[in-house]
Amino acid sequence: MGGLDDLYQQLILDHYRNRRGRGRIENASASVHEHNPVCGDECYLDILVVDDRLVEVRSDGDGCSISQAAASMLTEVAEGKQLDEALDTVEHFRLMMHGETEPDEDVLGDAIALEGVAKYPVRVKCALLSWLALRDAIAGYRETTAHGG
Repeated sequence: MGGLDDLYQQLILDHYRNRRGRGRIENASASVHEHNPVCGDECYLDILVVDDRLVEVRSDGDGCSISQAAASMLTEVAEGKQLDEALDTVEHFRLMMHGETEPDEDVLGDAIALEGVAKYPVRVKCALLSWLALRDAIAGYRETTAHGG
């Protein structure tokens, strides 16, 4: 199976070295900051929502190759999705990371390459950091808009 593992490893390294969606959104609909104290990974995630759709997703921060590649993959797969669809994608990724579902490349895109991280429980939090940040950002956005913010 080495071929697929090698391909996934290359994909993770490419996302780490050439981060997609890196940066901040000045007029973000919601922003969150997540921190993994165990390894020091940090993620700032900004979303811009128009008509219940993620029109822009940006991530910034520092950390290990897994956390940074996962953030890059997240911005690619989430941008353009309706909020509920983005939340379903986050949940699918979370379940994959905990070994509770078979990964679907049509749902996860390049993030399917992180499937092997599930074998290393200490690294799962690294992969999940930005994905759970998106979940929190959407929840924060919905809370703000529900209260007329």
